Amino acid sequence: MNGRQVTIVMVEDDDGHARLIEKNVRRAGVCNEIVHHTDGTSALGYLFDEKVRRGGPMLVLLDLNLPDMSGVSILEKIKQDECLRLAPVIVLTTTDDQREIQRCYDLGANVYITKPVDYEAFANAIRQLGLFLSVMQVPEAAGG
Repeated sequence: MNGRQVTIVMVEDDDGHARLIEKNVRRAGVCNEIVHHTDGTSALGYLFDEKVRRGGPMLVLLDLNLPDMSGVSILEKIKQDECLRLAPVIVLTTTDDQREIQRCYDLGANVYITKPVDYEAFANAIRQLGLFLSVMQVPEAAGG
């Protein structure tokens, strides 16, 4: 039996960046569904929807500079939630402030990538995550 596919949730308000990110995810050979949100409110609404939270594994690509809230507060909410905290979070942002980077890692971000992205490094990170995602797609253990 096949495990459920990991959904990629992209939170990015810049359409140009979103297209580039998606193109590079696809170029890295990752064909998982990508759900795109352009602001924090809709992203949190989606992430905290009961069906989504319990619906299986996901990966979050998170911009920190959103029009309505900071990506850091979204990261905090994800990592404080019982169901969502296991979801890997890749921060993609223009901020290269060391304190901000450290704060994201302290909150539980898995990878921090600064835009403009070195797309070769990004593709490598995604490919590695692709391997990670394929490992996550194992069927849930029976019983409990």
